[in-house]
Amino acid sequence: MADRTTYLLVDGENIDATLGNSILGRRPRPDERPRWDRLLEYTERSFDQPVTGLFFLAVGSELPATFVQALLAIGYRPVPLSGEGKVVDIAIQRTAEALLDRQADVVLASHDGDFLPQVRALCDGTREVGVVGFGEFVNAAFREVPGLRIVDLEYDVEAFNSRLPRVRVIPIDQFDPLDFL
Repeated sequence: MADRTTYLLVDGENIDATLGNSILGRRPRPDERPRWDRLLEYTERSFDQPVTGLFFLAVGSELPATFVQALLAIGYRPVPLSGEGKVVDIAIQRTAEALLDRQADVVLASHDGDFLPQVRALCDGTREVGVVGFGEFVNAAFREVPGLRIVDLEYDVEAFNSRLPRVRVIPIDQFDPLDFL
């Protein structure tokens, strides 16, 4: 297992859009966004092996240098993409398909059902596969994929500095009335 790696494929735009549109109802402020370093650390702990974090970005003519430098500093390999259509989705799909030929585990940070065929193919019993996002917004079809681990970005990864205003089903053993008072 020493030479095995976990590939963390981050669809940052999808996570950001879900956070803004579905949870906050507005564009997230920088202090409300996930601490991406915590996702890398969680993945390394959870899979107990080295992690290669690939952060996919759709860019226009200019590279978002400050953000790219921040990603590099915390250990991600930024993958800046340009072109027509959903370039991030296309690149993540191609990367997931390329990983089928490697002995590697895979974690996808996205809610997007467009990756379902690739995730199903990766869940072949030879590797661990996870999807990270806000549990209530992860595409429901992912829940039906045998062997797929669904990880909540806020509750499991603890990627945020403050609690988000989410509405979710609470298992009674996790219910704290003080959260509502």
